[in-house]
Amino acid sequence: MTQFTDLNLDPKVLRAVTEAGYETPTPIQAGAIPEALAGRDVLGIAQTGTGKTASFTLPMIHKLARGRARARMPRSLVLCPTRELAAQVAENFDTYSKNVKLTKALLIGGVSFKEQDTLIDKGVDVLIATPGRLLDHFERGKLLLTGIEIMVVDEADRMLDMGFIPDIERIFGLLTKSYQTLFFSATMAPEIERITRTFLKDPARIEVARQATASETIAQGVVIFKGSRKDREASEKRALLRALIDREGEALTNAIIFCNRKSEVDIVAKSLTKNGYNAAPIHGDLDQSQRTRTLDGFREGTIRLLIASDVAARGLDIPAVSHVINFDVPSHAEDYVHRIGRTGRAGRSGKAFTICQPRDEKYLDQVEALLEKQIPRIELPNAGAAPSGESEAAETGRDDSQGDRPRRTRSRRSRSRMDEDTPQQVAAEEENAQDDLGDDIRDRRDEALQDAPREDRPRRNRRGDRPGREQANRDRTPRDQEDRDQAGRDQPAKDRTEGARGDRSRGDRGGRGDRQGRNEPQVVGMGDDVPAFIAQSFAERRSE
Repeated sequence: MTQFTDLNLDPKVLRAVTEAGYETPTPIQAGAIPEALAGRDVLGIAQTGTGKTASFTLPMIHKLARGRARARMPRSLVLCPTRELAAQVAENFDTYSKNVKLTKALLIGGVSFKEQDTLIDKGVDVLIATPGRLLDHFERGKLLLTGIEIMVVDEADRMLDMGFIPDIERIFGLLTKSYQTLFFSATMAPEIERITRTFLKDPARIEVARQATASETIAQGVVIFKGSRKDREASEKRALLRALIDREGEALTNAIIFCNRKSEVDIVAKSLTKNGYNAAPIHGDLDQSQRTRTLDGFREGTIRLLIASDVAARGLDIPAVSHVINFDVPSHAEDYVHRIGRTGRAGRSGKAFTICQPRDEKYLDQVEALLEKQIPRIELPNAGAAPSGESEAAETGRDDSQGDRPRRTRSRRSRSRMDEDTPQQVAAEEENAQDDLGDDIRDRRDEALQDAPREDRPRRNRRGDRPGREQANRDRTPRDQEDRDQAGRDQPAKDRTEGARGDRSRGDRGGRGDRQGRNEPQVVGMGDDVPAFIAQSFAERRSE
């Protein structure tokens, strides 16, 4: 069996690896490190949790140990899709380079530009960055990429999912010196294949497992869930999640619970906390310092349940995660593999459960087609029991009419019941149905922006979703206005005056909202706005 001592690494690097507790390299490490040390471009394809990070950090430290960095000209560059993954790569460099004098800088969002500029000005051997923040520094004239000797792209398929491929192509175009490329990905989409053909020169292809496969050390299961009623579905699903956690008992030492939407992450985390579970959320809208504290607490064991969006699905090295629970079935089958890959790492055993609703069965079918096997179904006794509406509101600390409120739909009634409905009630219900359709459209639009950090989302004119009063006024035709003016002139002055006085005397009962609620004709002309002096002049004329 291959040992790290057989890979011809620098003795100082080997000593750091041994002190970290590693003796035997993983298959991707055993295949990629010798090729990287030989100076070849490397294309590494391996499922998550197989040690891809050490596959490029160790040969980089070995090769960069000789030489000196110059101001604003880093010697190597590592591109990562997320802040958390970039921070993890930086930790790996600290671990394996402690016996070698190398400098590094971490360029990620949520951190002051000034602090990062100070490090770059001193000169760094290793620059670890997310694409957006790297280009920000370059465009500000604070960074030169002409001295790059080793270029690394980590989690390339995640880069593709997040829309970073154009940025990566631009960054490659900024490199002028002859450099070595180390390219790692869990899957190889056609777009990734195109990038590798364009920028890699005769790469050594190291593929240690079939693309997008789940580790055999992970026991998987699916709970099929169907709510008793639509307005109780969300609370019953959270009750099922708690039942699943309780079923595992002490065997569940910690778990990552994945949700498809960031808003759902906050709701589930708050629900678990209110019910006495040790839980905390993490997603792209949180401040970077808070995300770091949450991850540190999960690693150290002070947080048991980490409720996460897909920002935490890939690349994070948290070795001892006992369980992964998919609160929602991911809409992309590959994301399922990356999610459950957070458990069962480094040869450990793990469990992965998924809650599937009827509307998500098509996504479950795609996952099983990718895995080429059916995931076992499991049943939980009393799993569907859910708290009442009042207790659920207390559980989540919010009013159910806000956020996760049930959809307003028309219930089926008998013919006699329908006959009792007034035309106003029927119109109101139809208006509610139209509102629900608009809510669904906005939900799908927001879901498309799920993974983007808040500052990276395209701006949207929220007032444009529904035209306001000003827009309605602009849409009136001149002919409409003339008709309204003529109607006001045709109405007798006495009627207008008495109507205005009557509206004011009735108070809240006679306002515009009340007229609209009774579906009565709206007063046209001056209406409530008749000036007092006009009313007075009419009164004097009547007295004469």
